[in-house]
Amino acid sequence: MVRLISDSELTASDVVANRTMNRERGLSGVNSYARELGFDPAAWLREHGGTGPAWLDLCSGEGRALTEAARLLPAGAELTGVDLVGPLGSVLGRPPGAGVQLVTAALADWAPERSYHLITCVHGLHYLGDQLGAIARAASWLTPDGRFAAHFDPESVRRPDGTGLARAVVAALRAAGFEYRSRRHLLLLDGGRPVELPFDYAGADPSAGPNWTGQPAVGSYYGVRERAAGAPAG
Repeated sequence: MVRLISDSELTASDVVANRTMNRERGLSGVNSYARELGFDPAAWLREHGGTGPAWLDLCSGEGRALTEAARLLPAGAELTGVDLVGPLGSVLGRPPGAGVQLVTAALADWAPERSYHLITCVHGLHYLGDQLGAIARAASWLTPDGRFAAHFDPESVRRPDGTGLARAVVAALRAAGFEYRSRRHLLLLDGGRPVELPFDYAGADPSAGPNWTGQPAVGSYYGVRERAAGAPAG
């Protein structure tokens, strides 16, 4: 029987506290957001964000991609990064660029004061307990024509008895308007909206082992509500 822990316990686990996958990733190039997401965030914001584009990057590491994007966007751009560990580079005297705010906080305890044209989470959901809760909250933080893009591993989501929930979760997300690109393990949503998924968070397993990236990841466990409209019980 898997021992599930709360999100407050999870933040202190070795898997979460020592994660390094996203810390130095830049905006474009070989190790970049553009490569991982399949589109350039700065170019997308220039096209869709008007004179005051806003980008929220969840699990942002050093915030390097945000700082690079700030140089390419209008002066009114507002770029926010949220990360549990925070930007270690700032301790060494490397402040973020103009228009960039880097917040050190647990995502489960944080909420923005505005909506965003673009919300990303590049290889960050792997380290959260309530992944589905984070996805639903992010959907509500988008502007009406905004975009959410995040890497998501459906195989990491399971019932409390350990059986898989991948098919039911993907079906429920698609019914809520998301697109899931399995080849990239990429979850997309265009257009902010309230999202309610038929799953109740039960806890996390930080000892779940490596996911498809080869890096240690967190297992997320959910109870399934009785059949809800548009969401198969799976």
